[in-house]
Amino acid sequence: MARILARPSNLLILDEPTNDLDIETLDLLQEVVSGYQGTVILVSHDRDFLDRTVTSTIAPADPENPDGRWIEYAGGYSDMLTQRKGQADERRRVEKEKAAQAKADAPAASSDVGRNKGKLSFKQKFAIENLPKQMAAKEAEIAAFETKMADPNLFARDPDGFSKIAARLEKARDEVARMEEEWLELEILREELEG
Repeated sequence: MARILARPSNLLILDEPTNDLDIETLDLLQEVVSGYQGTVILVSHDRDFLDRTVTSTIAPADPENPDGRWIEYAGGYSDMLTQRKGQADERRRVEKEKAAQAKADAPAASSDVGRNKGKLSFKQKFAIENLPKQMAAKEAEIAAFETKMADPNLFARDPDGFSKIAARLEKARDEVARMEEEWLELEILREELEG
């Protein structure tokens, strides 16, 4: 790596550069990437490293239903999540306005329509209480997968096993992201109903 960086260049492409690095080397890599004078294209699952080094993040437009469209977000991984949440909030606001308009335009079907207005359903209350526990369990599962993948000999010893663990790790991360989004939406709804 040092020889590559010693040559003059204006583009550096790194694929999972933080894999199998100790803390000191990780810190050094962060300094090198942050101080690089050209453009760095970096692919990584290390969210903290991305937050500390990148100025923009490119991610699928819809991670749950990928359609080949990607969006560039300013900042690191956490910034991307914040921006996505803002976009989701805006979509919900627009949908809520449309629903309110449609409700105002439609005649009242029955007097029972608004009976549960202002309350969360049992299912929603259950989800608010249990999603944090499920996320914690899934995070522990992710940590176990990451520990297994940290073995530098795993790929050489068992490439199929490595691929299976990597796929399960990615699926677990996607599930945590989905649960976080669901929990945030329910919390926002609860605050709206209580406020």
